[in-house]
Amino acid sequence: MIYLHLFFAFLKVGCFAFGGAYGAIPLIRDVVLSHGWLDEEKMTYMIAVSESTPGPIMVNLATYVGSTQAGLGGAAAATMGVIVPSFCIILLIVAILKKALENRYFQAVLEGLKPCVTGIILATGLHMIINNCQTTAGNGFFDVKAVIITAFLLLVLTVYKKKTGKRLSPISLIMVAAAAGVGVYGIGL
Repeated sequence: MIYLHLFFAFLKVGCFAFGGAYGAIPLIRDVVLSHGWLDEEKMTYMIAVSESTPGPIMVNLATYVGSTQAGLGGAAAATMGVIVPSFCIILLIVAILKKALENRYFQAVLEGLKPCVTGIILATGLHMIINNCQTTAGNGFFDVKAVIITAFLLLVLTVYKKKTGKRLSPISLIMVAAAAGVGVYGIGL
């Protein structure tokens, strides 16, 4: 029964995950937390791990959640659930893409989805920043170390953009964040 729950829960995520992985994080978070499969802290850690490991974030998260709930079979069920909609949509789009892109109503739908996806990603990012900067005690106080790392990363992004005129690659940002985490939490700088 858990296999069906995992499959259909992640099928729902896969069906409504417009805007890629970052747009899907709120959906995955809602599904995972509502079923009690992970708590907020573990979910945040898994987002970070899924983002820094090879492969799509949605697939990585689905595979991890499925494996924690029902082993290899659960991982397969959740992963299949999250990828089936995209696979079917891509097949459909390939078949009708040229005509659809010429249709002004289809273009209007895509243009209308852009601000929605941007808002979802922004809201998720702000939610994650606030949650990660709060103390684990949940008393409303901020973890000073987490705030310092967040501010440092924003400073690095801003300075890099001003100096080079380019955006810092996600890989480089992950490496800087990892080094800052080791420096602040591991070594205690």
